[in-house]
Amino acid sequence: MTKQNKAFKFRLLPNKEQEVLLAKTFGCVRFVYNKMLAERKETYEKFKDDKETLKKQKFPTPAKYKDEF
Repeated sequence: MTKQNKAFKFRLLPNKEQEVLLAKTFGCVRFVYNKMLAERKETYEKFKDDKETLKKQKFPTPAKYKDEF
């Protein structure tokens, strides 16, 4: 039996205030994602020769940046 997925498309028509809020929200998300990615890259560069230690490293989550940002 094959599995079928359903998808729905919605068009959002925000007013000016909502557009500003969406832009700020996506800006914050992009900032946190880039911080997490930079930290992951630093960790990889630090331990790229030792694969076992690299596997044991804890990578950051968005919750880590919640208090600071």
